[in-house]
Amino acid sequence: MPSAALDLRRPINFWTRMHIDVPLAALLIVLTLYGLAVLYSAGGGQWYYVKRQAVFFCMGYVLMIAVAQVNLAFLERWGWALYLFGFVLLILVLVMGVGAKGAQRWLSLGGFRFQPSEVMKLAVPMMVAAYLARRMLPPSLKYIVASLAMVIGPAVLILKQPDLGTAILIAMSGLIVLFFAGLPWRYIISAGVMVAASAWPAWHFLLHDYQRTRILTLLNPEADKLGAGWNIIQSKTAIGSGGWPGKGWLNGTQSQLDFLPESHTDFIIAVLAEEFGLKGVLLLMLLYGLLLVRGIFIAMNAQHTYGRLLAGSIIFTLFVYIFVNIGMVAGLLPVVGVPLPFFSHGGTALLTLMISFGLLMAVSTERRRVLKS
Repeated sequence: MPSAALDLRRPINFWTRMHIDVPLAALLIVLTLYGLAVLYSAGGGQWYYVKRQAVFFCMGYVLMIAVAQVNLAFLERWGWALYLFGFVLLILVLVMGVGAKGAQRWLSLGGFRFQPSEVMKLAVPMMVAAYLARRMLPPSLKYIVASLAMVIGPAVLILKQPDLGTAILIAMSGLIVLFFAGLPWRYIISAGVMVAASAWPAWHFLLHDYQRTRILTLLNPEADKLGAGWNIIQSKTAIGSGGWPGKGWLNGTQSQLDFLPESHTDFIIAVLAEEFGLKGVLLLMLLYGLLLVRGIFIAMNAQHTYGRLLAGSIIFTLFVYIFVNIGMVAGLLPVVGVPLPFFSHGGTALLTLMISFGLLMAVSTERRRVLKS
């Protein structure tokens, strides 16, 4: 109580009234500027991608601030509505979705195309966190099964699009909530054994041909240098040629001469490594590390169980995004089409990311709300 009384006597500044976590916001702004600088080079020195991404960043910051104002109790009570809305959209994708490159993952409304799976990146952890926050933790088996059903349903629909990478990431966001809720280790170990045992049937009966090709390419990219192995070979060449100092901004050969496919989206960190060198990559890792540490701090200091579970899921899902993207570009993981947060060009994914940070700020400022009330 003395610490709460001390907090109440402190003057409420502008940032407190706006429910903005200043350290978190500062890191996001630095990453935004860094990302736009790299994107300008990755786009061949043209302003098109930068202008478009800057517009989405502006929209994202507005959404982030708006979401930060929402009380967590409201989000906990009505998160199921977002989940239901996203689930219906996923069904509509299978019925009337727009296809591209052999996949049917988008809906087109009024000339605007978006991926409904992005909605589930927010809805799944919100739904599972709200469900478990009202139960005695650690969860019993029946609550674990119910939580898994909430995760598996959307994941299966996304797999049918097909979009293995997004399905795995969304499943992870829900499973992380379960982990933070105190999932017993015997269940975690049992799940690991089941996943290992299902590897052979999944390879032969579940994976599509292009997914099997990606895994084989990871193991031996030289087997098809001009085909499936091209992306990994060129990205590893770009990363290695940068050395410690890098070749300089706009001076990368692999990206500027169009040897590196998808240089402005999934493989953009190869551009950064080539032009800014290892020191540029280490700077990025430092910024990401500080962001993750701040997120963990917010989760650990959350006022309520729902906030702790939600914040933990958001920040560790971000870690998975970073780990998977860097791993696939470096040739350590199969290529699954995961964007690099704040750097890869893309509108819907960026807006989803910024909304998630709005949720994180809502958790961060929830203690202040309770103290003021």
